[in-house]
Amino acid sequence: MIQLTDIHKSFGALEVLKGIDLEIAKGEVVSIVGPSGAGKTTLLQIMGTLDRADCGSVVINGTDVSRLGQKALARFRNQQIGFVFQFHQLLPEFTALENVMIPGLIGGRSRKETRRRAEELLAFMGLGERADHKPSELSGGEKQRVAVARALINDPAVVMADEPSGSLDSANKAELHRLFFDLRDRLGQTFVIVTHDEELARTTDRTIHLRDGKIENPR
Repeated sequence: MIQLTDIHKSFGALEVLKGIDLEIAKGEVVSIVGPSGAGKTTLLQIMGTLDRADCGSVVINGTDVSRLGQKALARFRNQQIGFVFQFHQLLPEFTALENVMIPGLIGGRSRKETRRRAEELLAFMGLGERADHKPSELSGGEKQRVAVARALINDPAVVMADEPSGSLDSANKAELHRLFFDLRDRLGQTFVIVTHDEELARTTDRTIHLRDGKIENPR
């Protein structure tokens, strides 16, 4: 599903990633852990096509995204990758349903089909009755489940999450973690999760330990 080969990334004189080789299989739930400054978020951004490596290749679902131009890359990202961030990043002026629909509409899907799929996803998340509520009317856990639904609206090949439970309390955190595995089991989604949460990391299929821009004990 994902293959990274010899990924290097520097910011000025600071080399953040120092030759990353990594393969992630379809349907895996993989966590990336390591101390602050290890390069976790940079790696996730490159894997998610939000940033480009200085050298090396990124192949996702059979496509070498390193070779795509900006327009083709944006289209690929919209269709193949879903994102979940620590602070949900919902648009405050739109309802939960509208927030979930946005990536589908950007991708050119019909409004009717996008709305139907968004309603299905919110119902699956236990938020069917909250669809018409704006983010300010939702709890932290509800906002993050809306964000997960938004990430899934285009049926992406992979969902990438950066500290997805970092802003949640213990109960909502546990619920979100279970949700990732339910989604994998029901929809076959691949998840790549950057986290400081040791409990979440222990439950994933595989944990990638990153330190000083390199993978420790790669396998």
